[in-house]
Amino acid sequence: MQLFNTTVTDEAIARVTEVLRSTFLNEGEAVRAFEAGLRDFTGAPHVATMNSCTSALHLVLEVLGVGPGDEVIVPPQTFIATGLVVLHAGATPVFADIDPDTANISAASIRDKITARTKAVIAVHWGGAPVDLDAIRAVCDEAGVTLIEDAAHAFGARWKGRPIGSISRFTCFSFQAIKGMTTGDGGAIATLDEADADTVYTRRWFGIDKRKIVANDIGERSALIEQVGYKYHMNNIAAALGLGNLPTYPERLARRRAIDARYREALADFADVKLLQPLAEAESSCWLFGLRVDRREDFGRALKARDVPVSVIDRRIDRHPVFGGLTPDLPGAEVFDAEHIAVPLHDGLSDAEVEQVIEAVRAGW
Repeated sequence: MQLFNTTVTDEAIARVTEVLRSTFLNEGEAVRAFEAGLRDFTGAPHVATMNSCTSALHLVLEVLGVGPGDEVIVPPQTFIATGLVVLHAGATPVFADIDPDTANISAASIRDKITARTKAVIAVHWGGAPVDLDAIRAVCDEAGVTLIEDAAHAFGARWKGRPIGSISRFTCFSFQAIKGMTTGDGGAIATLDEADADTVYTRRWFGIDKRKIVANDIGERSALIEQVGYKYHMNNIAAALGLGNLPTYPERLARRRAIDARYREALADFADVKLLQPLAEAESSCWLFGLRVDRREDFGRALKARDVPVSVIDRRIDRHPVFGGLTPDLPGAEVFDAEHIAVPLHDGLSDAEVEQVIEAVRAGW
């Protein structure tokens, strides 16, 4: 049994092979086709693929003009990239508290952390379960700051029936190897505004929008660079992998949701564990199944002895010296950081393995 799995379909293998045989490996038609598929899936009018979600988050901050002297509010419960991209932009990450029952950033804490220097809020949909987008957007709108959704875990999630990616000005996705939808490594920015999309398309490749550059009769593709750009684009190999994996994603997502439901049914009456509780308006992508337990190390060792892998996944990132040390006034993060642990949840699990996980948890520690 594995904690995560990586799905590569036969169609994905065939599409990647076709790209390799073509020898046109850089950004091209496969990227365009994958972006069209992502637009259809997310409902976002504009989707620009990237080489990672980290690049996507950093580029959004650059598009917003975030820089030295600015602050960006982030949750401590996330992968370190969410905070590092703020440093990449030259700004200061400010950590808001989380609700330990959901592991998601708290709208009330965001309000408390906003200052005149706040330029944006990055809200992470932890484990694939959407944050309270209505409450957080209201706080951001009141303060005049931009909400960025970090949906690295949440491809396929929904808020009040609407797909994540179709709601906020900017949403960033990850297609890293162990995500439910993978391109090996990669990401995307979904955005609602055409002007934002044009800027993203331009700045993801050195300040040149490849969609609009046409070669002249001697093959020259000339463009005058007007703004700083980066080498953040996706290539055809990764896009072909995504194109081949995307058609089966809804089926695999349904399988993960069925496993999540089975875990919740079987563990609902087991008082020794606390299950994370998605909000009623949220439909999770079910990338993680998180528990909160006392004596976490004993719990983890007991499950590993029963051949069930576990992981803490990510500790609170404000503990890293690069951010200046622990933020003291985050009681929700403190509780969650001491108790959370994840058990396997992926579409590769058999029914027998799902029951093995349940039995291992209920056997105690």
